[in-house]
Amino acid sequence: MFRFEHIEYLYALLLIPFFSLLFIFYGIWKKRAVRKFGEWEVIAQLMPLFSGKRLVLKFIILMLAFGFLIIGLANPQIGSKLEKVQRKGADLIIALDVSNSMLSQDIRPDRLTRAVQGISKLIDRLEGDRLGIVVFAGKAYVQLPITTDYAAAKMFLSTISTQMVPSQGTAIGDAIELAVQSFKEDERSKAIIIITDGENHEGNVMEAAQAVTEKGIKIFTIGMGSPEGSPIPLFDTYGRQTGYKTDRQGQIIVSKLDETTLQQLASAGNGIYVRASTGQDGLSRILDEINALEKQEIETKMFSEYEGRFQYFLAISLFFLILEFLIPERKSKWAHKIKLFNR
Repeated sequence: MFRFEHIEYLYALLLIPFFSLLFIFYGIWKKRAVRKFGEWEVIAQLMPLFSGKRLVLKFIILMLAFGFLIIGLANPQIGSKLEKVQRKGADLIIALDVSNSMLSQDIRPDRLTRAVQGISKLIDRLEGDRLGIVVFAGKAYVQLPITTDYAAAKMFLSTISTQMVPSQGTAIGDAIELAVQSFKEDERSKAIIIITDGENHEGNVMEAAQAVTEKGIKIFTIGMGSPEGSPIPLFDTYGRQTGYKTDRQGQIIVSKLDETTLQQLASAGNGIYVRASTGQDGLSRILDEINALEKQEIETKMFSEYEGRFQYFLAISLFFLILEFLIPERKSKWAHKIKLFNR
């Protein structure tokens, strides 16, 4: 396996064409300047030791030295040990509810923040699993395409908020269908983890779950909130709470956890239902269940060590610099006197 440790240094190689153009324009300017004093053939006889070819040769050697110097600074590396390891992994799609009801504070600090914290902890436990994130409210959207880049997953996770989906609602069915479309076509075990309060869900969720189960995909659900419910807070543009959401009659709306729907959904999806609390987010238990699934083994090639080869390129660069220094710009007098083809 070959790579550059500092690949950004290679952009300096673009200076070689720039220097070449400068050299060409300098040569043209120099000839025009000389011609002001007379014909070039006559002036050349006045400078018998001048060698234009040597100037070109020295420039080429200098550019070669520069090129090898840049490559050396980029530090070419070769993987010295090739190992084959067997990695097991499953495909997980987390469908996260981002409707306004997820701001209710019956779970501290609130339902959505607690869910995000739990997903972040789940990412830390993943080993070889591919992860994707779907957010939904009135509609469903892919927040993170399925990937093994856990750093990117945490970055996308940090941007999740209730403002992501403008239309309100709980479109669990749409989230399930979008999650299925996000899976890659391979033999890996697949699971959908739905995190929601389940309130005001839309569409025929059970039919969507049964269709998914026929494809061998399991559905796990996590209920965020409490059956007693909690008001939905309202915030101003500065993040300060201004009150609670009310209905048309001015009564405060209480968002309650719909455990029955989530239990039925998990049962239809051959998974389990877990209710989250302030102390437990439920994802750890679900991950243990997923780890029990038969996981596809993947043979992965790993280069455990990389060795730098910069010294060879720096040595070649130094050789060309010395060579350029030793080649004189003018012809030597003894070489100029040798005329093999003159009578």
